[in-house]
Amino acid sequence: MGGRKLLAWQVGVLVFLLLFWHLVSRNEQTAFFLGEPIKVAGRIWSWFVPIGVAPNALFPDGLSGRADIYVHLGVTLLETVLAFVLGTVLGLAVGLWLALAPAASAIMDPYIKALNSMPRVILAPIFALWFGLGIWSKVALAVTLVFFIVFFNVYQGVREVSPVVLANARMLGANRKQLLRTVYLPSATSWVFSSLHTSVGLAFVGAVVGEYLGSARGVGYLILQAEGTFDVNTVFAGIVVLTAFALALDGMVGKIERRLMKWQPRLGETEKL
Repeated sequence: MGGRKLLAWQVGVLVFLLLFWHLVSRNEQTAFFLGEPIKVAGRIWSWFVPIGVAPNALFPDGLSGRADIYVHLGVTLLETVLAFVLGTVLGLAVGLWLALAPAASAIMDPYIKALNSMPRVILAPIFALWFGLGIWSKVALAVTLVFFIVFFNVYQGVREVSPVVLANARMLGANRKQLLRTVYLPSATSWVFSSLHTSVGLAFVGAVVGEYLGSARGVGYLILQAEGTFDVNTVFAGIVVLTAFALALDGMVGKIERRLMKWQPRLGETEKL
């Protein structure tokens, strides 16, 4: 399927879902639970557009308020990016270390499994006690979500390096550092980027859940306040904003992946071959 045709289908599905949502929400009882897409759009508009610019004729119920989302969104994005970067770096470093050190891997194996099986949300009150109610307690919670995704992918990617490739590299005189740079890291790169696409969403989850449990700023805080007043339109507006920025961050990861993985054939190229 061509790029334009695929895009047309994707847009068509989105339009169909929005129209279906609009028709269903015309019932007042249904709208109370599912919200109304026009009011959700109005809420998003009022967040991002200054006073007096929002079209009151289109949103007559007073949705054109202050454009104060920037402070809350900035806090959530800062927490997400910090957690994403720190979790990725830690996961990459620990994954490489344990994959290349069998003895340490065997010792740490039960502890890694225990920590991974733990519901990390229960750590939020502990992080709030350690780091306070600022951004670092949210970052710490999100790091625990990102870390294990990256760690297991790096660990598996390094351990699945072909023994034949390693033997050939050693025959050519490659030392440990050269093996790491030319064999292990390239082998793990595709696994790393596979995990990063998942980690983007988890970083947002950690940040928003942390804001739910204790915060005075952030998009999660706004959603929590809206839930307390049964304002479902604001809840959906917050979800849409978070989803849009998560997709944008995932798109940035995809661009970096395409630039660093030029050597790897794409699906369309392999089919042609």
